[in-house]
Formats: sequence, structure tokens, C-alpha cells
Amino acid sequence: MALLGTGIMGAGMARSMLRAGLPVRAWNRTRAKAEALAADGAYVAATSADAVTGAAVVVTMLNDGPRVLAAMRDAAGGLAPGTVWAQAATVGDAATAELAAFAGEHGLTFVDAPVLGSRQPAESGELLVLAAGPAAVRDVLGPVFDAIGRRTTWVGEDGSTAAASRLKLVLNSWVTALTHATAESLALARGLGVDPRGFLDAIAGGALDNGYLRAKAALILGEDYSPDFSVANALKDSRLITEAAERAGVRLDVARAGVARFERAERAGHGGKDMAATYLASFDAPS
Repeated sequence: MALLGTGIMGAGMARSMLRAGLPVRAWNRTRAKAEALAADGAYVAATSADAVTGAAVVVTMLNDGPRVLAAMRDAAGGLAPGTVWAQAATVGDAATAELAAFAGEHGLTFVDAPVLGSRQPAESGELLVLAAGPAAVRDVLGPVFDAIGRRTTWVGEDGSTAAASRLKLVLNSWVTALTHATAESLALARGLGVDPRGFLDAIAGGALDNGYLRAKAALILGEDYSPDFSVANALKDSRLITEAAERAGVRLDVARAGVARFERAERAGHGGKDMAATYLASFDAPS
């Protein structure tokens, strides 16, 4: 199988596939990122066309819709009709329709298959796979999805409807809202001179407590913003959420405010840090 895109998420997915015994032909725009997988047993392709040649399944995990489409266009010479294309990147509903159209033009079987998770779940094969595509290809994709995910949720049989991508936007709206809420609560505690651990102790074990809050709070309090999922990627996804909402005629005031926070954090030089660095956007002089 071919994997196009070996960044933080793609590299983790590749290693999970390799551990499961799946052959992986890896390609990345920055070749060095793909070459890091050679030691794990991946074939490192010089071009995307080289990667997909002879592959029954192609998985794309690039940053956004235009990059996915560009890689697939470059790969067109190596693509064979009938190839199953699992599009796993978060690109939004509008871009998914464009990618599905490309698949149709080239006789590919398109599966809308975004994944929910970050670096650690990708590395350990614990992602949640959301998928929409023909029932006939589910057995073909089963070993791939089982390798990268703890669970696969099929939400439709037509990937061109972006059913899985639309669900992913809803899930991401919840994830980003929790991230901002955690960051702002801790920022307020700092501003008011309140021990943030008092806040965490007060909600411990109750309905307001959850594991995600604990994980992001630990990063913020430890001032450790090593990227599990970066501010830049969270900003990209947040824009996809608000754009989709606008097309649907839905007002998302919290999501729009979240875009502004991520933009402020990125302007302050925190784009490559974990999305918990939205905390730093609460202060005039982030530190």
C-alpha cells in the first residue's frame, strides 16, 4: 500500500501499519521525513507516482485539500483504475467533494476516511477512523484501518458526500472548544492569583472533569508545548469548521473566537507548538 504524507500523523500511521505487517510505500514532499521510516521497513518513494505504482490501496495524510489534490495529480501516472483511495487527512467537506471528483475521473474507489487523534494515538495505532465508502471495499481496507485505529466507524457508502469529513468537523469543534476552555480557565486562574491546581482539585472526579482537560492542563502547567497536534494545524481545522458552518447557515460564535485565539498564538510565534499554546494567547506578552 502507498502512504502519501509522513508528517507527525502520517509517520505514526506508517509505523503502525508496518508493525501490523503491511508493506508501506511512503512518500512525503520533504523527503527526509519519509526517509526516517526506512529503518522501520518502509520503501521510500522518490515521487508520489512511484509510491502509488502497483498499490491496491492509497492513503493520503497531507495537510490540506490543495496539497492532497496536488500529490494525487502528480501521482496520476502511477494510479490504476480500481485502486482504493482512503483520504485520511482533515480537509473539510468542500475539498472532499473536489477530491472525490478527481477519483471519479481516474476510476479510483474513493473513501472519505479522516482520523481523530494526535501523535501518540497515531504512533500506537489507537486512532478513531471515520469512514464513508462502498461496502465492497471494507474488507480491503480492514487491515489498514485495524492497524492505525482502535475503532472504525462507517457512516455511509458514498465518500463523495463527505459524511465522514462532516462528522470529523463536528468532533474537532468539540476538541478545540475543550482546548480553549482549559487554556482560558487556567489563564484566568493565573490572572486572579488563584492556584490552578485548586481548580483541578475542585472538579476532580465530577461531571466537569475529563481526561482531555487533564492532559492539556498538564502541558500548560508544565510549560511543555511539544507538539502532539500543533497550533497551526488546529487553526487550519478551526477555519474549516467555521467555513462549513457559514455555508450551512449556522452561527458558531465560540468557534470563530477560537480561530482568533489560534491566529494570535501563531502570530506570536507559537504555530509549531502544541495547540495547548492557545493558553499563551491570553496574555499580551506570551511567555
